[in-house]
Amino acid sequence: MIEFEKTACLGGGVIGASWAALFLASGRSVAMYDPAPNSEDAVRAYIKMAWPSLTELGLTKNGNPDAVSFHANAAEAVEGADFVQENVPERVAVKHAVFAEIEPVLKPDAIVASSASGLTLSHMQGGWKNPSRFVLGHPFNPPHLIPLVEVMGNAHTAEDAVTGAERFYTAIGKVTIRVNKEKPGHVANRLQAAIWREAISLVVEGVATVEDVDKAVWAGPGLRWAAMGPTMLFNLGAGAGGLQAFCDHFTDTFNGWWDDLGTVHLDDTVTQMLIKGVADASQGQTPSELSAKRDSLILAMQKATTSLRATR
Repeated sequence: MIEFEKTACLGGGVIGASWAALFLASGRSVAMYDPAPNSEDAVRAYIKMAWPSLTELGLTKNGNPDAVSFHANAAEAVEGADFVQENVPERVAVKHAVFAEIEPVLKPDAIVASSASGLTLSHMQGGWKNPSRFVLGHPFNPPHLIPLVEVMGNAHTAEDAVTGAERFYTAIGKVTIRVNKEKPGHVANRLQAAIWREAISLVVEGVATVEDVDKAVWAGPGLRWAAMGPTMLFNLGAGAGGLQAFCDHFTDTFNGWWDDLGTVHLDDTVTQMLIKGVADASQGQTPSELSAKRDSLILAMQKATTSLRATR
């Protein structure tokens, strides 16, 4: 028997539909709720689009893309569910209203995980009478292709809800990290924000174009980061001496760079500069064409690394 066999997704936008496709691929059923009038057609279309990629990754052997049902309200969708992924808009009042609706009908041992990226767990817990089964389960877009999920509980969360969420995500092919302390944006989004801030600063200062700064990431350290994280890579960068030797050699260099990093804020002028840079780099390709290219590259990298990571 599959653990967490019955799942529910609340919110059928890009994130919710991507989660639904992955849950279905793992052999689980999905009960979906989204109030948008065309949500069923949109979700089914997304699942159909995602299925070939999931098949290439070897994730659909036990899956059924038709094991999805659509429901008139959130409470109806979560009845009988073992695991609920919440993906409703990131407004506290909206989330609290959904939690208040579903809490009375949830199974006692059901786990509810929020995909929230901007809201903290403690902000969202205010919508629960008993938040012990509610965890953070923050993915990266698109969830059916990007492995990372940030999982978090706190003093009000049952430990078995956190470990159960980690077990569930691992079973469907995800890579989890445990967030031990609340920070707005959690972990990976803060890393992205730090890199993007310096990328924008380099553009604003005229050091390089938007296209070339992006290229410096994907053709340079980004390729290494897809293999290992920055601290481990620097540990390897000094050879036998490891991270101690690296820090001994580069402490002054990095401290100097950090002191010189730019501080920028998005405003209309900066935004328009970035938009023009993206338009130049796109060379007439539409967002859908660029998204397809992105997903094809991610899929190729995932296929190339999955078997290797399985041996780690």
